[in-house]
This record gives sequence, structure tokens and C-alpha cells, in this order.
Amino acid sequence: MATLPASPSPPWPNPNPNNPNSISIPNPNFLPDQSQTLDFDSLMSPQSQSPPHHSPTATSPESSPTTPPLPPSLLQLSFNQDHACFAAATDNGFRIYNCDPFRELFRREFGGGGIGHVEMLFRCNILALVGGGSHPQYPPNKVMIWDDHQGTCIGELSFRAAVRGVRLRRDRIIVVVEQKIFVYNFADLKLLHQIETIANPKGLCAVSHLSDSLVLACPGLHKGQIRVEHFAQKKTKFISAHDSRIASFALTLDGQLIATASVKGTLIRIYDTDNGTLLQEVRRGANAAEIFSLAFSSTAQWLAVSSDKGTVHVFGLKVNSSVSENEKSQGSSSSDATVPPSSSSRSFIKFKGVLPKYFNSEWSVARFHLHEGTQYTVAFGLQKNTVIILGMDGSFYRCQFDPAHGGEMTQLEYQNFLIPETAL
Repeated sequence: MATLPASPSPPWPNPNPNNPNSISIPNPNFLPDQSQTLDFDSLMSPQSQSPPHHSPTATSPESSPTTPPLPPSLLQLSFNQDHACFAAATDNGFRIYNCDPFRELFRREFGGGGIGHVEMLFRCNILALVGGGSHPQYPPNKVMIWDDHQGTCIGELSFRAAVRGVRLRRDRIIVVVEQKIFVYNFADLKLLHQIETIANPKGLCAVSHLSDSLVLACPGLHKGQIRVEHFAQKKTKFISAHDSRIASFALTLDGQLIATASVKGTLIRIYDTDNGTLLQEVRRGANAAEIFSLAFSSTAQWLAVSSDKGTVHVFGLKVNSSVSENEKSQGSSSSDATVPPSSSSRSFIKFKGVLPKYFNSEWSVARFHLHEGTQYTVAFGLQKNTVIILGMDGSFYRCQFDPAHGGEMTQLEYQNFLIPETAL
């Protein structure tokens, strides 16, 4: 079983002394230009002897002890790029789960060392880790590049400030600190771009994932402003999205659309990232709320929103351009097909322009009610019209919505992924 060195610093010299944030990867088992698939089950090595104190241990649900240990504390949750898996960062390591069917794939435990952020790259063997919790496994100002084939870190990026977020593409590593974003080449960790932002304690950043489209969105330098970098076109677009501070945003896979929400949390706006045009505005509710996450469906036909009100809303979008004809035919030929006839907004359409803007807002097609106050992250499932909801209390929900009739979503599955299978 591979072990980590006691010190998080790598044993190789920095080949680029002019760039202290860049350290090359010595012969990584990863080709960033290829979609290397990892069989997670192959990582389950037998536990023939106790590992050293500083060594991470790889375990699977099948190898759980007879007496289940106390569940760890969750520090962060994140989906991978196609929402097929998600990662959980805990106060003693990290875990990787499959969404459909739900099951724990593997976990790494660091003997009490916490991971504050884990970022997957589809299903490949490379992950990005940041230390966190009361006893961080790594310094919170470093991003560790973890190779799970080797079971060890193969590189690191160091910063003067604490890391607030990490995003991965097959060709780029994006690191977010309080007021700056760094963009690195994945192959050699060469620093390519630095972007100044307004104070960004939540580490807000989004990046496209199609190989021929590199679009990055982040907060601008002013309140309510979004900055969009079209790297292929060498073009920067600033969007004045809201009057209040930005709370959350999300890009489509191709980076052509962005959904934004402010700290008020009542309205979500969808913009064209190329020209900054406002394409659609939908209403989550009348009262202020904290928006935890936004997520587009893969076809940009739907938008999901989670908030501290304990609800997840699904909105129908009229601005998508990548929806197949088959999917369109299953709905309605009308541009309002995504809003069900029973929706409260339909009864106000004929009064549009007469009633106040509040009544003209487009309301959600479907919704799901959860425990108020818990932070939830949402994404669309691989099955049609399904939504995956992850809670910081360890809850996993898979729900289905009816695009024709709307209303309350149907719960298909519930799990608590912090409780060992033997205890379920």
C-alpha cells in the first residue's frame, strides 16, 4: 500500500524558480488530453497489515469493521463534471460515490487529517485535494495533486492565501483564492493566467468542460458583476448581472450560458456569455434566500436551484440550443411548454404587461421540499428528468419531476452516505 511522506512537500526540486506556485509532475500516470477511465474497484487493495500512522488507507464498504465507527464530519461536497459521481471531503479524508446506482466506490482516510476540498476529474485517477478542518492533512494554502493509481501526491501548488476552491479540466487546473484566480496547464503545472476578482470567500468559479471550448466565469471587480473569459477567442466579457453581490452561478457544459443568483436569492437570471445578453429571468420565491447551488441539465433544457429554504426548484429554460428534436417533441411545441398548465405563472400570462413584474416572473416547473437550514447541492441525474440532491447532513436524494404536469417531485431514493452500509 502506498504511503504519504510525513511532510506534504514533494521530494523533487522546483524546475521553475521564477514561478514558486509551479512544480512539475514527475511522470504522472495521466495524460490530460485523453479521457482516462479509472476502475474504482481496482483500487481496493487488501488490508493485510496496519498502515503507518501517516499513511492513507483505502477502504470499501465491503471491508467495513463489525462495529461501525462514528461518522466523520463533512467539510465539502462536489459532483464530478458529468454528475455521475460525487466526492465528499471529511475531517479524516475523502470518499467517492457513484450516483446511479448509488454506492460508495472507495475512500481514503488519513488518520485524523482533514480534507477541506476534493475535486474530481470525471472518473480518472487524478484528483485535487486541499487540507481543511481542525487538523488539516495538508496546509490550506496548498493544492495537492493526488494520483490514486499510486495512492500518493505527485505535485503541489502553493499560495500566499488560503485556497477557496479548485476546478479541474483535462487540460487546466483552476485555483481560487480570496481575490485572485490562477489558471495552470495540467501537463506541467505552468501558470498561464492570473485574474483579479472582488472578495470571493466562497471560491465561486465555473468552467466549461467541452474540449474545444475553454470558458471560465468568476466574480468581477464590482458588486454583482460576472467576468467571463473566452480563452479560445482571447476575449473577456463583463456582465452586470445583479445589483447585489453574487451568491452563486453555473455554466453550461459548453460555456455558452450562465445562470446567476444574488445574495437576495429571489431571481435567477440566464445570460448569453458571448455578448452578455439577458435571455431569461425566473423567480425562486418572494422572500430572500441563500442560494446554495445552481445546475444546468446536460441539454440546457432545465435549471435546478437549491436554497436555505429547504427547497429545490426546477425551471424550464427557453434559451437552450442543444436540445434534441426528440426531447422537444416529448414536451410541447410551444415555447412555454416548460411551464406546466397548472403552474401559477400560466394564469398570469394573459395579463403580462398589466400586473407588476412580480406576477410576470416565470415560476418553477417542479420542486422538492427538504429540511430547512441544511446546505444542499443539486445536479441533474443521468436518467431523464431526475435530480440528485446532496446534503451536508449526509443525505442523498434521487428525485424525478414530471415536465408536463410539474408540482412536487417524486422521491425515488434516499440514503445517508455517512452511515456505514452495515448500519443501514
